[in-house]
Amino acid sequence: MHCPYCRHPDSRVVDSREAEEGAAIRRRRSCPNCGRRFTTVETAILSVVKRSGVTEPFSREKVIRGVRRACQGREVDDDALNLLAQQVEDAVRAKGSPEVPSHEVGLAILGPLRDLDEVAYLRFASVYRSFTSAEDFEREISEMRAARARAGATAD
Repeated sequence: MHCPYCRHPDSRVVDSREAEEGAAIRRRRSCPNCGRRFTTVETAILSVVKRSGVTEPFSREKVIRGVRRACQGREVDDDALNLLAQQVEDAVRAKGSPEVPSHEVGLAILGPLRDLDEVAYLRFASVYRSFTSAEDFEREISEMRAARARAGATAD
């Protein structure tokens, strides 16, 4: 790491701490040449590979925009959307790969969105899974009811 003051090509790490809820590392560094201290923040870049093969950085904002469209007219607040985006990012990062297919991002959205709002989930799933008929909706609703029944049976 070059010193930002004297451009010396080396520096010594004095202190390291987690930042941004563990998504980054904040390092306090010291330059052996000029003795000045500076801070660096290191983050692991997560990239999304789209169907076309184009790679772009993961964006929580993009997740929120997509889910917000599905939640239009629903009682879902911004805090819930931010939490959902965080859950999606955590799930995608947990895969351990620096590049994730966009399909996996969509799958990571479905679970938390189902828990957040079932109508918004159906809207999102209908686009994401390319529903073409009412039967597709019926099948998804049946699966949701079955999952709810299983969850209710295990709670008893």
